[in-house]
Amino acid sequence: MKKPVPVESASAFIDEKIKQLGDWRGKMLAKVRTIIHAADPEIVEELKWVKPTSPGTPVFSHGGIVCTGETYKNVVKMTFAKGAALPDPSGLFNSSLEGNVRRAIDIHEGDKIDEAALKDLIRAAVALNLNHPNESPSATLRAGSGGTRWGPRAGKSKPKPGAPGSRPASGR
Repeated sequence: MKKPVPVESASAFIDEKIKQLGDWRGKMLAKVRTIIHAADPEIVEELKWVKPTSPGTPVFSHGGIVCTGETYKNVVKMTFAKGAALPDPSGLFNSSLEGNVRRAIDIHEGDKIDEAALKDLIRAAVALNLNHPNESPSATLRAGSGGTRWGPRAGKSKPKPGAPGSRPASGR
């Protein structure tokens, strides 16, 4: 297991990434970063998923991952680790909507950010992390669903053919 990158190094990495981009994506990542820290001054910058083929992903955490700040050719993407469990009355989430856990915001060139709504979303993500510190995002989603931590079918499997309680083969 790789050691986490020191906070100073993660912050320096994000600074360098913003500088290297040198276009609207760098400016947008810098703006998003400022909004994140304004929403929660206790946010910690980290660098995760560093591989030989990837320099890593900027991550903003408080009591767990709040969101990532990734840049691609045509988008700056903020992925919220537990986004599916967050209220989004302003409809900021516009990507990764089909999943059960994460949600993302894709920001394109020229897009305007609803700063108040984004701050609310960040604060809600932090509150969720702090209120459920030892749960995985998917376990948080299932809370109150009537199932166990592993879902409603945990521990229940279909009996094997020929086992007591199984139906006999129809012979067709």
